[in-house]
Amino acid sequence: MRHALGAAGKDRDARALATWITDAQALARSALDILLDLTPARSHTTVEGLLFLDRLAQIAKAAQDAGAELTAALARAVENQRRCVAASSGRVVVIGPSPKQLIASAADLLGRIPALCHAIHRERLMPTHHGHRLS
Repeated sequence: MRHALGAAGKDRDARALATWITDAQALARSALDILLDLTPARSHTTVEGLLFLDRLAQIAKAAQDAGAELTAALARAVENQRRCVAASSGRVVVIGPSPKQLIASAADLLGRIPALCHAIHRERLMPTHHGHRLS
């Protein structure tokens, strides 16, 4: 998803943004589902258990924040298009971050997730008996 955001051209339509938003939300949901599934079985008093929960929470937050940035990009793109159509002079002044900037921010947020997943696997924090997969 992060690569798709980075490679996206100027023709980002509402459908593509909506797809990326739902993908980011699904990623956040997966991290939260793992957290819910494993929380009762994990010790909250061990350093490893708390580190695992922290990493899962960071993954969920990054994905949710990326979804929020993409939703803002969608809203801004639609607003800009509406203003362009309504403008009689053909010139529209846009205030605030552009959809492209918001998408870049989302890509940066998603870029943090692989490192968190690798850390979970590298430090063997993820129990092997569960069928969940983060990356």
